[in-house]
Amino acid sequence: MFEQLDYLYMPSRDVAADLAFFEGVLGARVVFAIDGMGTRVAMLELAGGEAAAAPRILLAGHLEGDAPVLVYRVPDLDAAVGELRSRGWSGGHALEIPQGPVHTFTAPGGQRIALYELTRPGVVESSFEGRRDF
Repeated sequence: MFEQLDYLYMPSRDVAADLAFFEGVLGARVVFAIDGMGTRVAMLELAGGEAAAAPRILLAGHLEGDAPVLVYRVPDLDAAVGELRSRGWSGGHALEIPQGPVHTFTAPGGQRIALYELTRPGVVESSFEGRRDF
C-alpha cells in the first residue's frame, strides 16, 4: 500500500533559524523557503546522490504540536484509506497539498501520519523550486 516516505513535515517555532542550521551546519540543500499566507515553509534535502530517495524535510511555521508528520505516497489514496478502514482504523482528515489529495491521522501513540496520492507530479518543482523569500 505504501510506495515511499516522501516528506518529513516538521513543526518549527522559527523556520529561518532552523533553515540556517540545516543549511549551514548540516549541509542541507534548500529546495525553497517561502514566506506567505501568514507562515513560513522551507523544503530541504539532507541526503543527495544515491540517497536522493530519502524523504525531503519540510519545516513549517504553521504546523501545530511537536511531532512531525510522516507523509507517505500511495498509488491510490481511496484504496489505501479503504484498506486502513477495513483493518479497524477510523478518523483522520482529508485535505489537499500541491501534489494531490491527502488523508492525515494520528496513531494511538501520538505519531502523525499522512497518506497522499501524487496526482500533480512536478508541481512543487515547477512552482516553488529555487524560491528563497528568507
